[in-house]
Amino acid sequence: MFKKLVLSFVFVSWLFVVRVHCEDPYVFFKWHVTFGNLSLVGVPQQVILINGKFPGPTINCSTNENIVVNVFNEINEPILFTWNGIRQRKNSWQDGRPGVNCPIQPGTNYTYKFQVKDQIGSFFYYPTTSLHRAAGGYGAINVHSRPKIPVPFDWPAEEFNVLIADWYIKSHSALKKILDGGKRTLRRPAGIIINDKSGKGDGKDEPLFTMQPGLTYRFRFCNVGLKTSLNVRFQDHDMKLVEIEGSHTVQYDYDSLDIHLGQCLSVLVTADQEPKDYYLVVYTRFRKPSLNATATIRYASTPDGMVVRPSAELPPPPPNDPPLAIAWSINQFRSFKRNLTASAARPNPQGSYRYGSINITRTIRIASSAGTVNGKIRYALNGISHEDTETPLKLAEYFGVADKVFEYNSMKDKPPDNLNRIVVKPNVLNGTYRNFVEIIFENSEKSIQSYHLSGYTFFAVAIESGKWSPKNRKDYNMIDAVSRYSIQVYPGSWAAILTAFDNAGMWNLRAQTLERNYLGQQLYISVLSPEKSLRDEYNIPETFPLCGIVEDMPMPPPAYTMF
Repeated sequence: MFKKLVLSFVFVSWLFVVRVHCEDPYVFFKWHVTFGNLSLVGVPQQVILINGKFPGPTINCSTNENIVVNVFNEINEPILFTWNGIRQRKNSWQDGRPGVNCPIQPGTNYTYKFQVKDQIGSFFYYPTTSLHRAAGGYGAINVHSRPKIPVPFDWPAEEFNVLIADWYIKSHSALKKILDGGKRTLRRPAGIIINDKSGKGDGKDEPLFTMQPGLTYRFRFCNVGLKTSLNVRFQDHDMKLVEIEGSHTVQYDYDSLDIHLGQCLSVLVTADQEPKDYYLVVYTRFRKPSLNATATIRYASTPDGMVVRPSAELPPPPPNDPPLAIAWSINQFRSFKRNLTASAARPNPQGSYRYGSINITRTIRIASSAGTVNGKIRYALNGISHEDTETPLKLAEYFGVADKVFEYNSMKDKPPDNLNRIVVKPNVLNGTYRNFVEIIFENSEKSIQSYHLSGYTFFAVAIESGKWSPKNRKDYNMIDAVSRYSIQVYPGSWAAILTAFDNAGMWNLRAQTLERNYLGQQLYISVLSPEKSLRDEYNIPETFPLCGIVEDMPMPPPAYTMF
């Protein structure tokens, strides 16, 4: 008996050693965050640089790698960064939202540590404090498949990151002052930028990217803007859609694609036309007059080495007048299908890739609204306009003082009868661990909206015009909906998503429109592990900054244990 116990102990110890010494690889980054001056739309202005770059450095990594980003804050304001679309399995501590993290103070640094667990695809990062996103500070995150995992297309000759955004001439501090004043919203943007350029289609721009004739290239697009849905197209070239927000898609060809706020996708473009320069064109959507910007795409080999400039005639944008524009865009959304035969890194909670056969345990209907509180503009979800607290919500919960900072479930699971009555307070929902949830976004307003859910991907099963009712479930795509992290909701329309609350932590559901997010159109979902096991959620990091009422409190014992 004793011999068996010894052998068992040795075996378990060996497993532990193997686990410790077989960690997935680490990728390290050091960021120096500073202010700089650039003329992105023709006017010099202050922007946020990372290591002197705008956009910031690209994070290139592979599935399951551990990412370590040491951020040195060298601006005169506190700052945080979030990793848009990175699920942060068991680790909301690194999500970089004000409801979880204390900001990185000027002259200090903080090291983010997270794993791109079971993910592939196109993502981006950006600052979440104040209105810093209006000053830049963003960059691309590319998560590649591991070498042994095949992708459903031939490896491209090269990959290009294309970060597109509407852009304002006013500084982020001036825009913040406008919103804090509460009398008006942000007006029309001054222009559109593509990475760090705002081409005008006059044939004088230097090429942003170069292609070799006959080869195929992957373009990873992300809309990192503040307010505007955008449409992308190439002169005389089709785009083959291959990935949306971490999911391989059925590969249809498109001549143009709508990309809404906070969304990313990948296309393949083959250099199969006459060797010369061509334009990549970005148009604004659902607003008149439309703005556009161009980037020059050059063929490396041209006749006699001569540069042949692009045609001045830009390809036309899709319809921009509602309701035709909305119908066009909804039809494009319906054409997006998940590639069911593709291999990919992905989690499979409760067999959720057979999501159509899982019972829904909770339905949350969320309606947006705008109004005034004490004479100032606020935005709300089901009548609650979220405000950040001095003590991050996750810290208050972990230290056992949540009742001194916020209350759970102020927002109900369906819209109130009077959406015009808005209450300003922290907005935190309780989520039951591993429940399979249906969330309906309802938009009775006149502007398109886009939402992001951190910590999860979800199945975007429907977008339709009109008002949602339970009978609409019969029209859901319950077979091959794309698993993604963002969803758009058109004016006078609704959108439905399905997700499993399988990731313990404090997670942010937010409007991606910056002014709406800043003025309250967001909430947090607290999902706690009933077993308090490290299998479900990590403990607070030892070097985690404290602030608010917990700043001088003794650190509580670890909330989660190994077994």
